[in-house]
Amino acid sequence: MYTLEELESIVSKCNRCDLHRGRKNVVFGEGNPNAKIMFIGEGPGYNEDQKGRPFVGRAGKLFDKMLEAIEIRRESVYIANIVKCRPPNNRNPIEMESKTCIEYLRWQVKIIDPDILVCLGAIAAKNIIDSDFKITASRGKWIKKGKFHIIATYHPAALLRDENKKKDAWEDFKSIRDRYMEIVQMSGKDD
Repeated sequence: MYTLEELESIVSKCNRCDLHRGRKNVVFGEGNPNAKIMFIGEGPGYNEDQKGRPFVGRAGKLFDKMLEAIEIRRESVYIANIVKCRPPNNRNPIEMESKTCIEYLRWQVKIIDPDILVCLGAIAAKNIIDSDFKITASRGKWIKKGKFHIIATYHPAALLRDENKKKDAWEDFKSIRDRYMEIVQMSGKDD
């Protein structure tokens, strides 16, 4: 079993797919290593690649506001992506890239051992929940897989492109808050 630091060191040297050729920084993930909630996006964008941190651009600022609105601190969650290197021109990761990189995400999940997985966007949901997942039709529905409570909602970047999705995303985030509070109460402690 790896530690997060050991896994990050391995990922920082990865060249298993072509995405490594264009990266400035690997965006491994960050947050509380004992988080009860893990948010999973698709892959780093330009700002994330520059800084080596997930969700730091415009979509990241919106994500932070969404967390703040449900009274969950960014420092108390863990944030990662399906792929750890930026796809060219911010395109979606292709299937081969996702399949190559998801092993690292599985290790992160195993090490952190969260109770809740939140898929931010269709790419994350297709890789975590079901390859035929339709974000518009199935977002906001809780799925139980093993010990994990899993939900998908719109990626914050999609909300920046289409303001009409914000109401649904708000409902999803309230549901995430409620499930989180249930789990915290059952465990008897907050992260």
